[in-house]
This record gives sequence, C-alpha cells and structure tokens, in this order.
Amino acid sequence: MSSTGELRHTALDALHRSLGATMTDFAGWDMPLRYGSERDEHLAVRTKAGLFDLSHMGEITVTGPQAAALLDFALVGNIGGVKPGRARYTMICRPDGGILDDLIVYRLGETEYMVVANASNAQVVLDALTERAAGFDAEVRDDRDAYALLAVQGPESPGILKSLTDADLDGLKYYAGLPGTVAGVPALIARTGYTGEDGFELFVKPEHAVELWQALTKAGEGVGLVPCGLSCRDTLRLEAGMPLYGHELTTSLTPFDAGLGRVVKFEKEGDFVGREALRVAAARAEQNPPRVLVGLIAEGRRVPRAGYAVVAGGEVIGEVTSGAPSPTLGKPIAIAYVDPAHAAPGTSGVGVDIRGSHEPYEVVALPFYKRQK
Repeated sequence: MSSTGELRHTALDALHRSLGATMTDFAGWDMPLRYGSERDEHLAVRTKAGLFDLSHMGEITVTGPQAAALLDFALVGNIGGVKPGRARYTMICRPDGGILDDLIVYRLGETEYMVVANASNAQVVLDALTERAAGFDAEVRDDRDAYALLAVQGPESPGILKSLTDADLDGLKYYAGLPGTVAGVPALIARTGYTGEDGFELFVKPEHAVELWQALTKAGEGVGLVPCGLSCRDTLRLEAGMPLYGHELTTSLTPFDAGLGRVVKFEKEGDFVGREALRVAAARAEQNPPRVLVGLIAEGRRVPRAGYAVVAGGEVIGEVTSGAPSPTLGKPIAIAYVDPAHAAPGTSGVGVDIRGSHEPYEVVALPFYKRQK
C-alpha cells in the first residue's frame, strides 16, 4: 500500500485495463488477475508463451566494498561466492531461524547486488537489510520505484526475445542475468523463471515498460504469446512444485522444516543471522524429520485449498499449503506438509478433508510437472 492506504499501480496499469484485465489487490498493488480464461493463459505458457507484469516485486540494491560481506551476514546463502552476472536463490531468516522471505540475489558487478523480494515482504526485507547493514561499508537502497519488471515465459520465449535483442541469450544460463537492449530499451535480462518453463525476466525503467510490453506482444503475435495474470502464475508454479511465501514458507518454519535446508550454507566464513538457531533446526530435522512437503493428486473433482487437513486412518497427518485445479494434469492438485510416515509416493489411504468429506488423494513426489529439456 502507499502511505495514503491506496493501492499502488504499476507503469502498465492503463494497458492492463485496456486489455480488459480483471484486477485484484495483491500485497497492496492493483495487479491483473487474468485477462480472459486463466486456463488458456496457463496452457499458453506451457505450450507457447505468456507475458507477465511482475513490477510489484521488491528490488533492493546493495552496493559498496562490503556489500558481499553484508549479504553473507544478513542472508543464509553464500552470496560472496556468486560470480558477477549470476544469481542465487536464498532466504533471509529471523534470529530464531524463521523464514522472513525467499529471495533471488543477482550479482550485477564487483560490489553491486540486486536483491529481489516478494511483494508482500519487500518492506520487511528492506528494513531487515538496513538494520543488518550497521557496521558494514555498504549501502542498502530501496529501488522498488526504479524498476518495472516484465517476464516472458514458455517454450517460444527464447525465439520471441531473440527477435528483439542482440544479447547472447544462448550463453545466458539458468539463474544468470546480463545487461542488454531489448527493442531499443536498456534492460537487465535474467533467466530465473517461476513457472517451470524456460523464460526471461526484463528489469527496465518504468517509463519504458509500455513500449517494451507492446514490442514483446508484436514479436509474439505469430507464435501464440498471450498476456497472463497472477492467477495462472500461481497454478504454473504449483505444478512446478515451487514454494510461495505465506503458503509453503512462513516465519513459523525454518528452511529445514520446509525441506529447503540446502539453501543454508554453514560452511561460509563468519557469522550470519540465525546461524545458531538453524544449526539446531538442522540437527533436529536429522534426528526427528519434520513434516515433508509432498504433492497430492485428486482421484475425484473436488479442489483442496490451503489450510485443509490431510488425513489417513481417521487421523490428521498434515495440512494443505496450496491447492488448485491443474490445467496440465486435468485434475485438482495440492502441495501439503505431511508426516514422514505418509510421505512416500504411492502411500495408500491418504485423503483431504474437504468440508467434512475425506476425499481420496494420491501422494506423489514434487514437482507435478517437469518440462522436456
């Protein structure tokens, strides 16, 4: 929200409305939920390409001689080990190990990093980084208003982008970013998608957003590119087994509770916020495994939602964190935390309590969907 309590608008707001988008309040931003059929948008990303406005994400720039040292102290990952031009998925935790947010950190230069936070947590992350910067020769800058963020996702996205840039897209690896020009617009071109498909994120100045959106739309006309809203972004990431903050990740969980202990790098030099609590959490997870994040596929048609109980033999054995109809599988699916005894794929007798009725579900390994390379 803005300081006046009004919804914030991206630079593409008028364009979304001209396309007939259904708008929704998302983390204080007025964002497009869908333009037409969310199922059609979802399937376009899986088979052709989709264009997203992600300008609500929170960009925070960290610069200075000790930028890497600050980020190594403030975050759980080994950020100093990231080479310029590469990116890393990591988390910022509280001193007690609870997850404040999951992040992508891009190393833009020798002493310059961009931290991208979820929209709902951007202020929390900014405040935590600012507080943790005390004593470091580094500056933390709120750059949320300095960027618009567009994403083009799907199998046709490399061809669409290649027609608009001379940047070396073939050499751009997954979890990397490079400066370039797209349709004459200066951009940071990244390859860190959240849909399970290949694709690119384009960080540009807000005043260039409309021009770039229109150029991408024109370039994608012949190959089925469609504008996509947040609704299909959620079903795409759900099929790809990717966590969403506030659902699979919360302050009440440590990375080890969430099955993402691999992002915590105890071997890095020096202390970091939450190190001791996370060491205890890691040992606890080894001795007494916490609930495991699994996939559930419905045998029937009823859709599970976040907060619904997972049951077996009349006992509650877990909880759904995300659920939706899967356009790719043609069945309702869910991600849930369940007891280790019921976490193995194929475990029988597992159901979801949907308004008092125990609907049968198949336990499967995540992700539900993996693209063919």
